[in-house]
Amino acid sequence: TGNTHELKSLINCQDQIGTLMHKTLLTFKHNLTAVLNGAALPDSNGCLEGFNRKIKQIERTAFDYSNFTNLLTRIRFEEDLYKENILT
Repeated sequence: TGNTHELKSLINCQDQIGTLMHKTLLTFKHNLTAVLNGAALPDSNGCLEGFNRKIKQIERTAFDYSNFTNLLTRIRFEEDLYKENILT
């Protein structure tokens, strides 16, 4: 719901929890400012992360491209940013 005060109280809670959850909460405590900003702000980097994953997948499957230009062309083609000129 974006309630940062409630989230902060949950992260700092002293209840008995399992070891895996304890590690997770320690990570959240270490990065508390970033966690609270992520909860409060409506922005997300999900689209950027998805695009980066696509690029890495193209690099994995096309490791034998002869040069970097061919790799960039393939990325643009996959994202429909590269339009082929068809002469009619």
